[in-house]
Amino acid sequence: MSRAIPKTGIVTALGAMSGTSLDGVDAAVLRTDGHRIDAFGETGYRAYSPTEQEILAAALGQWNGPAVAAAKRVVEEAHRELLGGFGDVDLVGFHGQTLAHAPRAQGTLQVGDGAWLAAALRRPVVWDFRTADVELGGEGAPLAPFFHFACARYIGAEAPLAFLNLGGVGNLTYVDPAAPHPETDGGLLAFDTGPANAPLNDLLRARRGVPFDKDGRIARQGTVEQGALELFLAEKYFARIPPKSLDRNDFAEMVALVNELDDADAAATLTAMCAAGVAQGVMHCPTPPERVLVTGGGRHNPVLMEMLSVSLDCPVIPVEEVGLDGDMLEAQAFAYLAVRVARGLPTSCPGTTGVRAAVSGGILSTPDTAVPAD
Repeated sequence: MSRAIPKTGIVTALGAMSGTSLDGVDAAVLRTDGHRIDAFGETGYRAYSPTEQEILAAALGQWNGPAVAAAKRVVEEAHRELLGGFGDVDLVGFHGQTLAHAPRAQGTLQVGDGAWLAAALRRPVVWDFRTADVELGGEGAPLAPFFHFACARYIGAEAPLAFLNLGGVGNLTYVDPAAPHPETDGGLLAFDTGPANAPLNDLLRARRGVPFDKDGRIARQGTVEQGALELFLAEKYFARIPPKSLDRNDFAEMVALVNELDDADAAATLTAMCAAGVAQGVMHCPTPPERVLVTGGGRHNPVLMEMLSVSLDCPVIPVEEVGLDGDMLEAQAFAYLAVRVARGLPTSCPGTTGVRAAVSGGILSTPDTAVPAD
């Protein structure tokens, strides 16, 4: 049964993330007071079926209509199925699925009704994390940086470092762990670096019927097309001063640049584009990071990791080497952010999204007596 969330002290939160790679839902338990990490808990994963992936993919870039409604049902049912299998928690952080993101135009859209999920799980649910930030002039993304700040403190970092998440889109968080709070000026700088796994995954699904380039085997057989890489880096996005963010399909023309290449050369070129975007992004950091800690699916691609190591002037290592879980870091982030929202603490600030002032984004929904229909 639901219970009141205590105003102070450590609570147990369950976070969930369904990213732009459209592979499935990650879930993770975190114990925190909304400031420091006390302990990491149970994790889980629920893959989307090929049919569900098709439904979600069909709704990408749309703001309403039947395709969006169908995607919403998939997202809600998948989360109910996965999160309902966890034990006792104080509250849930539910990100939903981003279908469209245009913060300077229509706004941002994450499907999934947190009030419905609260009733289904009989637990308080924090959701709609991005809207308040966008309404105050922010990009609405990325949102994990406040958690990255807590992670830097958790691992005992002393010098500035960067967290690099390589999901469908790449995003980078520069952290100065000496700052007293994440919202302190200079404590964080965060932004999307460019496309990461999404273009390569989409290409390989279309050409070979496989979801991704396992172990970088296809890219390793190919040669990077330098002309296409140069055209990619000529995009104005890379010169923009952060904070800045991208929609999953903002660089759809990347695939067009490799259309005439064979599978191996296309995979090598798209992988190189991801690494080059990161290298351009690191140049925006206030000071060179001591190290780059990589999270997300891209860290499993040795070709991409090698390209990053060559491109950057600091160690590039998976977050597991410092005791963190790169598969679950974003789900843990939304558990952490849920506690901050419940306690009125900021979840984004000018350095992370460009929002005018630090803001606590998100809606807290508590379950009522109604049981949702199946």
